[in-house]
Amino acid sequence: MQKKINLAYLLPNFFTALSAFFGVMSIIASSQGKFEKAFIYIILSLIADGLDGRIARLTNTSSKFGVEFDSLADIVAFGVAPAMMLFFAIGEHYGRFGALISGLFVVFGAIRLARFNVTTAEIDPRYFIGLPIPTAAVVLSSWVMLDLKYDGGFDILILFGALFLAFLMVSNFRYPSFKKIDFNKSVAIKVLVLIIVIASLIYLYPIEGIAIILTIYVFYGVLRGIKNYMRIIKTK
Repeated sequence: MQKKINLAYLLPNFFTALSAFFGVMSIIASSQGKFEKAFIYIILSLIADGLDGRIARLTNTSSKFGVEFDSLADIVAFGVAPAMMLFFAIGEHYGRFGALISGLFVVFGAIRLARFNVTTAEIDPRYFIGLPIPTAAVVLSSWVMLDLKYDGGFDILILFGALFLAFLMVSNFRYPSFKKIDFNKSVAIKVLVLIIVIASLIYLYPIEGIAIILTIYVFYGVLRGIKNYMRIIKTK
């Protein structure tokens, strides 16, 4: 029985390790100029990262070790990997400014993870406070891929966009987590249709589809926060 329990605890940590491994592979691919491969590894890291938490909850094997391990893996897969992709694809052409942006993305991502770990029990599970680092990583890497696809026409915008994402990670803007959503029948049908439309868009235009959908999510949190702030001002 004891061996089965130990194996159950190993399973979510295996996916955490896999996420970190894919992150390292992404860094290596970026250093070799293989940015499409680097992007795919970040997506694979995202999938592995999503599985580790869900498996831990399903098997009731969450642990303090798992939480700490997950954060360390996240900083590699979603902090360092996209930052290196940004630097090798764009940042190195802008000298110290490009290096600074890449560094700040990692540092602010680490702050985001640390804050999440110490406040996760105090906040509404329906929302994230600040942009989640996995989302920021995929958004940034998809922007880099768009820039490469269209011959580097957005270099400086991507750099400032990376800085914007870095600040959003440590901001107080709220983003829906989709962890606890209750669907009634009518809403479920609408969500199903939306998922089909999104899947179709990604199938036809993978890079553009991912970039557009996640960029909408990024700005949704910002606009929602500004709207709530304006509402508070009007009530005073």
